[in-house]
Amino acid sequence: MMPLELENIVKTRGSGRHAVEVLHGVTLAVGAGEFVLLKGPSGSGKTTLLAVGGGILTPEAGVVHIGGYRLHERSRAEDRRRRGAAVGFVFQRSNLLPHLTVRENVLLMGRIAGQSAGDTLSQAEELLERLGLGALGRRYPRELSGGEEQRVAVARALVHRPGVILADEPTGNLDGKSGQAVAESLAALARQRGAAVVVATHDPRIEPFASRTIRIEDGKILQ
Repeated sequence: MMPLELENIVKTRGSGRHAVEVLHGVTLAVGAGEFVLLKGPSGSGKTTLLAVGGGILTPEAGVVHIGGYRLHERSRAEDRRRRGAAVGFVFQRSNLLPHLTVRENVLLMGRIAGQSAGDTLSQAEELLERLGLGALGRRYPRELSGGEEQRVAVARALVHRPGVILADEPTGNLDGKSGQAVAESLAALARQRGAAVVVATHDPRIEPFASRTIRIEDGKILQ
């Protein structure tokens, strides 16, 4: 069983005569421990593919399996519960809640995913230490550098031990050193935990960490 499987995915934007097909029958499977780069020009469908794979968007056709569970077959509430427990997202912007500390931002994701308070706290402390943020737990996002913020976002995405991690341009706004640190952290932690990782990026700094690269153009997988 693959952590993430998409089969013949079709996704459109708009409706009626204004509808545009963004994904054209895309099929993709990502195994445990894989670190897959999704590359392609702007507008090629990378972000849409991640959103469909993570259950944020519903495709017009095709099947999405996350950890063996088929999305869009049962209730929306059940889909949200399964998706929340199985998927971790990292975006180009950290999207940390400004009124919460670093530790509180990470703990919140564990609670949303239904993890016990004790387990969430243990995981949060471990991840913050591994990511070099152990001394910053009481700080607020405004007190962090861009690289530190994004590493907190990585901790938040991993705190509930998801089987699937989806990252959309996670280093796009970072300088060389910070981008390298985030890429290294995401790859190392994901592989240690046996997660399936898909990163949509234009950043060549991430390429050395990839187990394979997939190119998408005009909503179709080329390789």
